[in-house]
Amino acid sequence: MDLRLPDKSGIEALIAIRAEFPEARIILLSTFEGDVEIQRALEAGARGYILKSIPPKELIDVILQVHAGKKRIPGQIAAQLAEHLSDEALTDREVEVLSQIAGGNRNRDIAEKLFITEETVKVHIKHIMDKLGASDRAQAVAIGLRRGIIHL
Repeated sequence: MDLRLPDKSGIEALIAIRAEFPEARIILLSTFEGDVEIQRALEAGARGYILKSIPPKELIDVILQVHAGKKRIPGQIAAQLAEHLSDEALTDREVEVLSQIAGGNRNRDIAEKLFITEETVKVHIKHIMDKLGASDRAQAVAIGLRRGIIHL
């Protein structure tokens, strides 16, 4: 199943399918390598996660292994997951703030949209930058996009 579907995310579809068919063995297919999205997919019950650029022989191998009841994640994706395994996750509110920053909003605009003070926005931004290891807002957005924390 593709991670990006026209009317919902592949993860939402995966959850719906597994709710009705708990034994379904689903492999998510994507062009996205963001560790946060991969983690969400696995937590939702995906049995595999592969990139669309996977060589045909490896694709067949993954399908056969998942069909046999195993989980399969290619080495490059597993390495990326491991790289951020111990990172402190952003809170839901921090993800909202980061999304607003990615949308080009100033602190004052973010505060108004989220019904919080501008000082609270600044605190969230500091936490976001610390957790992501970013030196500025633009780098925080770039990291958030690359890791699949936020989407445009």
